[in-house]
Amino acid sequence: MKTNLECLNGEGAAGRVNPEGRITFYLPGMFDSGGQRGRYAALSITGRRCTLMCEHCRGNLLSTMPPGDTPRDLLDRCLRLHREGYHGVLLSGGCDSAGRLPWERFYETIARIKTRTDLYISVHSGLVTEDHARALKDAGVDQALIDVVGSDDTLRRICHLDNGASRIMEAMAALEKADLPVTPHIVCGIDFGRILGERRAVAMISEFRVRQVVIVGLMKLAGAPAAQAVPPAAEAVAEIIAETRDRLPSASVSLGCARRRGDTRLEILAIDAGVDRMALPSEEAVLHARKRGLRIAYQRTCCSAPSRWPSEGWLTDT
Repeated sequence: MKTNLECLNGEGAAGRVNPEGRITFYLPGMFDSGGQRGRYAALSITGRRCTLMCEHCRGNLLSTMPPGDTPRDLLDRCLRLHREGYHGVLLSGGCDSAGRLPWERFYETIARIKTRTDLYISVHSGLVTEDHARALKDAGVDQALIDVVGSDDTLRRICHLDNGASRIMEAMAALEKADLPVTPHIVCGIDFGRILGERRAVAMISEFRVRQVVIVGLMKLAGAPAAQAVPPAAEAVAEIIAETRDRLPSASVSLGCARRRGDTRLEILAIDAGVDRMALPSEEAVLHARKRGLRIAYQRTCCSAPSRWPSEGWLTDT
């Protein structure tokens, strides 16, 4: 019996190309490429503060996000982004010991942002309850992103959460009940580069009505213990992408921006595994997509955002 990766070669590859026969390449707002910058910002509602301090991050990712950690600051920053022509904003932040973010402080502010701008708002929801999910929906949040880890052992050792997998399932159920579109993210190799609970994460996600799934990979972040780990091989990540495509055939599958830079083999294998979205593509990835006969589009937003703001390509060969 062939593995998912073996099926990426020969006849299997042609059959796994995403059902739409097209791919969109994304340039998120925190990156520059070819002299252009994305039009989708990321802000932290907790500044650099995080209680969980997961082993793969230790709050490093928060340092890349401008703070919007008071209602006034968040509103001012979003109004400025709107004036500057941004399409949307991702609201993120550090978690408390229960894996939650302080959304209660910002419901009214988010509603004001939606009233005064046309920004599309995504949130890194954290482990929300039904009340949190409903309040975020009522405030006008357009989309919730949530990391899905399938191993309780990994969640305990890496993310410092007990009974984490069941709590992630409860959060996804809460978001679905609130009718808030959820885009699960799977961090391949989150457990010091090892592939352990990723397949279970795919199975967990398949129990919900999701329109999109984003696959990302372990990054070497200075100061985090996992920075010493070897990220998973491109083939191992491609296996998870292929399984996601097989188990969720109608969902959009993306290779996100949080991954090891310069891994063109992963990008090429991801295309063969059936992604229809990719953040920060290399020129080699774009060329491979063309060779595969995929119709190519570009967008300067987060790869989980809707295909609403097409743009010109930003690579030198486009």
